[in-house]
Amino acid sequence: MQKTKAEALRYLENAKEILSKSPIEDNRYTDVKYVKSACGIAYLGVLKAVDEYLLRRGISRKELPKKIEEYEKALQKHLSIHNGKLTKEFSTLYDELHIAGYYRGLLYHVDMVEAAFKAARSFIDKVNV
Repeated sequence: MQKTKAEALRYLENAKEILSKSPIEDNRYTDVKYVKSACGIAYLGVLKAVDEYLLRRGISRKELPKKIEEYEKALQKHLSIHNGKLTKEFSTLYDELHIAGYYRGLLYHVDMVEAAFKAARSFIDKVNV
């Protein structure tokens, strides 16, 4: 179990390394390319944590979700029994890291990106208990 958590956290650490390449001015990242890449990789870490959780629950690799809606359904079915808040946290991470950060490139403030990464770390920790 620790190995699976380590893999998800490795994505998060890689994201931080990429993010560190962007210059910062006035508490804002100035190179959106690095922010977008870092947010995308951090989100992949979140997905990795969910995938590993589902695999431990007996889901086969072939049955793993492929779309956000499928992930949300799987979390509701397999995880909400333990903590209904995790599905909401996952949806928030999707919106913040994947959509705002990676897809649209709308995250620039250092504090906001750091908060999103901290939320991703917290989610990974909760899923991989």
